[in-house]
Amino acid sequence: MRTIASVCTQLLALGLIVAAFFLRAPHVLGLSMEPRIHSGEFVLINTLAYRVGRIRRGDIVAFAHDSPTPQTYLKRVVGLPGDRVSIERGSVVIDGKPLVESYVRYRDEQSRAALVVPADGIYVLGDNRANSDDSRNWGILPTRDVIGKAIVTLWPPQKLGAP
Repeated sequence: MRTIASVCTQLLALGLIVAAFFLRAPHVLGLSMEPRIHSGEFVLINTLAYRVGRIRRGDIVAFAHDSPTPQTYLKRVVGLPGDRVSIERGSVVIDGKPLVESYVRYRDEQSRAALVVPADGIYVLGDNRANSDDSRNWGILPTRDVIGKAIVTLWPPQKLGAP
């Protein structure tokens, strides 16, 4: 019995250490990721994800942004290094092909000229295109500013699950 209790205690301690160093749970403010993530929710961010893996199109990333004061933003990755990204009347086009984005409910009619994402950057957009401060406004996000990957909504309890 002592060994089981000891192992459980050690696993709990290890879990708390991992959580303290590799997880964050920022409070979401704003409407830019609706309908997937709502203002007032808490989302768990895995800060180790991109140290051991790569950023993928469709990931929701957390990053530091200084507009006008330092904040943590959440946005969806639509453009990866080497991609030619344009926006045509609200539709994202990657290398000449429209991107299928079933997660976007609130579109707009904005267009943006094509640009090539550099090796050290990504192109990010909010899911609520009608109300999002994102790469359309301030350009490429340097990958050095990425804090981690949004992995689960923690609060409120009825929203517990993948963001």
